[in-house]
Amino acid sequence: MIKLITPVELPNFKDKLGYRRHSMMIGSCFAESIGTFLQELCFPIMINPFGILYNPISIANSLDLLLTGKTFAEQDLFYSNGVYSSFSHHSRFSGSDLSNTLEIINKQAAEAACILRKCHHLFITFGTSWVFKLKTNGTIVSNCHKLPAATFKRYRLSVSQITETWIPLIDKIRSTNPDIHFVFTVSPIRHLKDGAHDNQLSKSTLLLAIDELTSRYGDKIISYFPSYELLLDELRDYRFYAADMNHPSEVAVDFIREKFVASILDNEAIAFSTELGKVLSALKHKTLNINDNSYVLFIENQIEKTRQLQIKYPFIDIEKVKKKLHEKIDN
Repeated sequence: MIKLITPVELPNFKDKLGYRRHSMMIGSCFAESIGTFLQELCFPIMINPFGILYNPISIANSLDLLLTGKTFAEQDLFYSNGVYSSFSHHSRFSGSDLSNTLEIINKQAAEAACILRKCHHLFITFGTSWVFKLKTNGTIVSNCHKLPAATFKRYRLSVSQITETWIPLIDKIRSTNPDIHFVFTVSPIRHLKDGAHDNQLSKSTLLLAIDELTSRYGDKIISYFPSYELLLDELRDYRFYAADMNHPSEVAVDFIREKFVASILDNEAIAFSTELGKVLSALKHKTLNINDNSYVLFIENQIEKTRQLQIKYPFIDIEKVKKKLHEKIDN
């Protein structure tokens, strides 16, 4: 048989992901995509408590802030373009009201700090090795918040700059949570504004840094999931990219997600998520007449399925799914 693809070998995760312990996803928008998918399947997972972060230093800094229990105050924000923003956060945390902005930032940080100390898996997605540093104080920012380019110095991190930041951080996290397992991945999203060559240099830097960390700590502590390689080497076709030719298409995202789920979920999680997935598919079902008896019976049947799932898996919270089902027929 003619071989039409180059399959990428998936890791054999020794530490599988399940529903009985918390997890955290942090990093680029690819982490957001995978994390949202897991949240929809009712996994106890926190996603990007500082918002989307792209470079390894900003991701490391945010985790360190969680470990130190940082409480953000007025002096940690700046006012520009009508909103208060933080250089440690994505712009989705920016707001026009100072008190409300700080409340949202600190509430999320407090919750995330608690989860970091007890979560069993920490998923980290690096997006780029390019960083923006404030010229005024040398701080590497998580987001430029549309400030003038002259405010920053832009440069590419070296492998050693990444590993020298992450080695003490990993040790620090493990000192408070010795059972934690780190899963690194590199976002398959291409940053072609810098050109194809510079994009490859950026991604290669990330890959080499992760490889050094994995070699140092071993696969009992750190794993690598090849999301970048799945898109570039296994799918390897422009039909698997979105219209901008930078982001993976929905089909590609689904493919990588399926590979991720198949390789890391434990048997219990696979069984539950498969059953819940059927209910979630039913939730997408639309009708022209919500008062139609057959439609009401169909939704009631799904509610009964969630009730049976709760009996079988009492440690999994599926109240959000039940609420959505009831809203289908209660409105």
